[in-house]
Amino acid sequence: MTKKQFFKELPYKNLESGMPSLADATRSMAQFINESKHTQHRVVKIIHGYGSSGVGGKLRVGLRQDLAARSRSGKIKGFIAGERFGKYEETQPYINQYTQLAVDPDFGRGNAGITVIILY
Repeated sequence: MTKKQFFKELPYKNLESGMPSLADATRSMAQFINESKHTQHRVVKIIHGYGSSGVGGKLRVGLRQDLAARSRSGKIKGFIAGERFGKYEETQPYINQYTQLAVDPDFGRGNAGITVIILY
């Protein structure tokens, strides 16, 4: 694997803005993924919030379920839940390949309100 070096915050989309339904947020995420692929971005971040109760949130759970399905079907390479976006064994291969991950302001913060998406 070749290392790709970047020095800025990951491109991101705030999906919780305006309090959308899960269906609307899913459509918006799909559009963001498609636009990101066309602009040659390989890693992007979505902001979905962690839920007002702090224990769930329909957007966080639903969007991550959609991302898991996209990963299984080969539409995306994978994703990193915000609470695991740091120096963890399962994320190390991505960090080694995409060095901009380690300089993103959310890296290592355990932020359950975000998810990082790895594209092909």
